[in-house]
Amino acid sequence: MQNAAMAYNQTAKFTRDPREMESSLLIKSASRLQGIKDNWDEQSDDAGAALMFNRKLWTIFVTSVTRDDNPLPLEIKNNIANLAGFIFSQTLSFQANPAPEKLTSLISINREIAAGLSSS
Repeated sequence: MQNAAMAYNQTAKFTRDPREMESSLLIKSASRLQGIKDNWDEQSDDAGAALMFNRKLWTIFVTSVTRDDNPLPLEIKNNIANLAGFIFSQTLSFQANPAPEKLTSLISINREIAAGLSSS
């Protein structure tokens, strides 16, 4: 039974809807950032790893969305590129002067985009 469950999980990883996967990754990133914010006094090197994960995720999104062969309308492409720019700017601001409230916008954006992806 356990082998069957493991096989299903492996297959599900390859057949998962891309929007569902993107939503899941955004939620994962938001949760990691929320954990840092909620446990600010106890933080260790987790903030750097969580920010790097979020930055890589958004780098992949913006690279994919802005490709010429991406079928999304130009307005949506531009909106995502602008959001990515804001994400990168906020990340740098946090790294220069860490403060838990600087994570709020990153968390909110990830959650909102994830909610939009899961409802489409």
